Amino acid sequence: MKAITALALTLSLAASAAQSVPFGGWAEQEFPRLSSNSWIQSSRGVDVRSDGSVSLIWTRLPASEGAATGASWDWSVQQSVPGTQLTRKGGDDRNLSLYFLFLPADRAEASRDANVRQLLRSRDARVLMYVWGGDHARNEILPSPYLGKRGKTIIRRPAGTGSFQESVNLEADFQRAFGSPKTVLVGLAVSSDSDDTDSSIRARLGDLRLD
Repeated sequence: MKAITALALTLSLAASAAQSVPFGGWAEQEFPRLSSNSWIQSSRGVDVRSDGSVSLIWTRLPASEGAATGASWDWSVQQSVPGTQLTRKGGDDRNLSLYFLFLPADRAEASRDANVRQLLRSRDARVLMYVWGGDHARNEILPSPYLGKRGKTIIRRPAGTGSFQESVNLEADFQRAFGSPKTVLVGLAVSSDSDDTDSSIRARLGDLRLD
């Protein structure tokens, strides 16, 4: 009985230590000459409709969350794009991508007023993109055709439908992807992309937590 009580207390403390990341005020970043998605945000999550379109929403994180070493979230897909090759520019549609944006400590505060495009273009940035989509194996790490050495795609789910919970170790994945210790987490983004295959996505991401 004491062991069960201790385990319950440990799980309770771990849950309380995780910081919930609210939605509701994330800004949309559109792309020139491309149709944009429809995003519906609530405090606990976001629903997206993508019909031959692409865009992302993003938020800057407070400095207090910059040292986060893990993350968890729920996501679901009711309508999916086909499996694509995510290492190729064009034709690389995916249902959902959750971006974690990192900068060295000395650049993190200096870039406090930067927008997401400026952050993604920074030569010092490193981006982990956890993806539901593509025709690749789970946990495969792929180079980004758009970010070069700055970004890596980590497959969590191949293209398809369903509902799942995810939990990731940002510290370990950063080391595995970039071969160096994790830097400061400065922002998050969610994208959905169906423009190349002219298909449709109905999906949701929510209950996002950092720990």
